Amino acid sequence: MLNRIITMAAVAAGGLLVAKQLKKNKAERGASTVRETITVNVPVRTAYDQWTQFEEFPTFMDSVHEVRQLDDKRLHWKADVLGKPVEWDAEITEQIPDQRIAWRSTSGRPNNGEVKFTPLSGNRCRITLAMTYQPEGALEAVGDAMGAVRLEASGNLKRFKEMMEQRGTETGAWRGTIHGQGPSPTTH
Repeated sequence: MLNRIITMAAVAAGGLLVAKQLKKNKAERGASTVRETITVNVPVRTAYDQWTQFEEFPTFMDSVHEVRQLDDKRLHWKADVLGKPVEWDAEITEQIPDQRIAWRSTSGRPNNGEVKFTPLSGNRCRITLAMTYQPEGALEAVGDAMGAVRLEASGNLKRFKEMMEQRGTETGAWRGTIHGQGPSPTTH
């Protein structure tokens, strides 16, 4: 009997926390932000170059099924959000080799963000992912309040780290730059 009362109290407390987070998110117009950082034991150039291989994202991003690069700036995504298939287009708004890649969605699910690459001593680097997105519907709002997107982002970065540290090298690279209006290829 005591276990049942404790369980019911825990469920009620969890429900209150979720309700509070949902209310907070609604007050912030429903937009949510995730920020995750990881240290990878490869040089910053290696990590950055691999990250520019967008079509390989499904190898370390669990819910991503396909990323098709349409040109230097535009990508088409296919993924699952809480088991539901979704598609959207995104454009790279800024890309600076070995430093930063920023994007925003142009169709489908509203989202934007950036990935920053910071060199560290000893051929290591720090990768920081920050993104803002719009949960759709009650189920996504609950998942968001429970930290599902943050957990997924963290897991994706961990899988990227494992892949890069095992492999030790990138599978390709795009060393061009993008500054708002369009790509401006450079060589390094």
